[in-house]
Amino acid sequence: MKISSCGGVIAAANEKFAFPLSKVGNTTAVKRLVTCFQDAGIFPIVVISGAEEAEVRYQLSSSGVVFLHPEKSEPELFDSVKTGFAFLQDVCDKIMFTPVNVPLFSPLTLRLLRQAEGEIISPSYGGKGGHPMLVSTACVPEILAYQGGNGLRGAVGVLKSRRVWVDVDDPGILYTVRDGDTAGQSVGQHGGEVLRLTVEMSLKKDVTLFDARAKLLLLLIWKTHSVKAACEQMALSRSKAWEMLNALEVSLEAELIERRHGGAKGGRTTLSHQGLTFLREYQRLEDDLHRYTQGKLDALKSFLQL
Repeated sequence: MKISSCGGVIAAANEKFAFPLSKVGNTTAVKRLVTCFQDAGIFPIVVISGAEEAEVRYQLSSSGVVFLHPEKSEPELFDSVKTGFAFLQDVCDKIMFTPVNVPLFSPLTLRLLRQAEGEIISPSYGGKGGHPMLVSTACVPEILAYQGGNGLRGAVGVLKSRRVWVDVDDPGILYTVRDGDTAGQSVGQHGGEVLRLTVEMSLKKDVTLFDARAKLLLLLIWKTHSVKAACEQMALSRSKAWEMLNALEVSLEAELIERRHGGAKGGRTTLSHQGLTFLREYQRLEDDLHRYTQGKLDALKSFLQL
């Protein structure tokens, strides 16, 4: 059983071609994408970083995202795809992917892609394909194994019989941060027309015990078997991580973390059976809440348009 129904990958690694800090309205390209993904209920979100990395990590340090690097020092886009897809293939059922330079699609486009049936789902506008792309993790092994030319386009071309196109009324799927005035008009259009309902779920007593960052911490401990590695991937201090974990275990009266110290094989920290069950069920509850509230918002908007 996977942890999540849909994770996300934002490619921002290539220092020559990625511009994660480009201004998009009142924010940056990478922050706009993270917010858009989060509003669509996508978890976890993996940022393949490299370009302007220090500032990107600073801007997103409290956003609850995973930071990963491709193995190559000067990665192509497909290297970022492989890094993100390899990380998420056993975590979620589907992966939403976009380069950081295409941050102008609307939240509605994300919803339409998630509602569509198919293993590889791409949006089109005016007969032209764009981003983001939604990929079933069932296709990931073949994408990771692809050694031909044209990068992601070539890998998806091999799987073209499994690809579905969804027509969207959203020119933002085509625009990059380098498209100037046209991109600016798209930002204004989306900002004026899209009504967003933001729902944040957390567990609290006097203080917050479990939220999006704590959820990501549990996920990364499960993936890496190390609190240190988990903290490095999400820009969190180890002292803060242990503070969060200890408070959560005390409040739930449950052992969520299995700790093994030293020995011939070295130390190891991972989720207990209780911890993994808690993580999966919490994510399922959050998915249900997101679908419910979005449905209620749609009904309210329909009523107001009568």
